[in-house]
This record gives sequence, structure tokens and C-alpha cells, in this order.
Amino acid sequence: MSDVRLYVALTSDCVTDAMKMLKPLRGLPVGVKVGLELFVKEGPGIIAEFKNAGFPVFLDLKFHDIPYTVAGAVRSACLLEPEVINVHASGGRAMMEAAADACTGKTRIIAVTVLTSMDKSDLQLLGSRYDPMEAVVSLASAAEEAGLHGVVCSPLEASAVRENSSRDFLIVTPGVRPAEADSGDQKRVMTPFEAVKNGATALVVGRPITASSNPAQAAGSILQEIDTALAN
Repeated sequence: MSDVRLYVALTSDCVTDAMKMLKPLRGLPVGVKVGLELFVKEGPGIIAEFKNAGFPVFLDLKFHDIPYTVAGAVRSACLLEPEVINVHASGGRAMMEAAADACTGKTRIIAVTVLTSMDKSDLQLLGSRYDPMEAVVSLASAAEEAGLHGVVCSPLEASAVRENSSRDFLIVTPGVRPAEADSGDQKRVMTPFEAVKNGATALVVGRPITASSNPAQAAGSILQEIDTALAN
């Protein structure tokens, strides 16, 4: 994995709008997170466009199916050479092991633990007896044992995951908002400084950058928080 500490979550369904927003970010040590909305709209070619523009790609498609199907999807995704791809840890141990075995090249594969839009009541609805912290730690341990390179979790659980994982295990955290930003649909959030201090390897930030009148300034401010946390 490169030194990217910040991925900009792109929510635009138009590559032209996305490229326009990203133009002032060229030269900054940031990558882009391509999710379902943009990938379904633009197709696999969008990955090459972002890479050619100098942005490492986190391909956030959250594969979740039987092991055979997920393994095939992972092999196909790795042909696009994104820096990071992901699966849902809730797909089970066998599925994660199949995904890890299918991952090739320099691509790193990580597992989504509990979505940052979910809280304890959502987990109970799914029949889980765990609260988010317990569920995340359990799923993260299973992901590492299955051979994955890391997990996605909220910054609130990052510290517990770090305590229960190896040093080089990746912890990618959405649900990160600068202190002055609205939390939107995220229920478990922290500031960039707090997230890194809690053990996050890389942060995913969307609207505080993409909706800013000055995306470069917004991204630069977050990068400064990251650097301050790492220095401390």
C-alpha cells in the first residue's frame, strides 16, 4: 500500500463532475474512493482515468456472495489494479478466505465490518447480540485470520481493532468529519485527528471535501490534522 492517508469519497454520478472537483487536488497525497454509484454509472474504465490522473483508487464495491462468486469478482477487480478493494466480512470466513486467495498483484483487500450508518438497534434488527464495538472487533479478527490485509470500521472502533491486530493490519475509517462539518447519515464519527490517534491507517472523507467551495483547502486541512496526529 502506498503512503495515501486520505481517500476522497466520490459521490458524483458523472465522471466529468468528479474530474473537475479533483483537479485542484492534483499533487496532494490523496486517493479516490470509487463506490457503487460512480462505478455502475461509468464502468470499469473510470478506474484507469483516475489512476492516469495520478489518484490511487480504493474500489469500494463491498462484494458479498458465496465464496466462488466473490473470488471471481475479486480476480476481475484486481485486473483493474486498484490500490484497495473490499468485501463484506459478514459474508463469512470461507468467503473471506476465497477473496484473499483470489487477490493478485499489488492490490490490497480489506473487509467491511459494520457500516458507519448502523448502530446497535440496526444490529439487533439483523439478529445480532453484539453492540457495534463487539461486532467490529470480532469481524476484524476473523478477517485477519482469513488472510485479508485489513478492515473498514468506524474511527470509534479503530483503537480496539488496532489492539487486537498485527501492526501492519490496515484500518480504513469512513465516518470521519472535521469538527465543524455536519455528520450527515453517519452515526459513528470522529475528527481526522481523533481517528488517526485511534489507530486508523487511512481515512475516507466525502462531502466535507467534495461539497466544499475550496476542495483543495478542505483536503489540505484534513491532511494537516493527520500529520499532527502522526507526529504526536
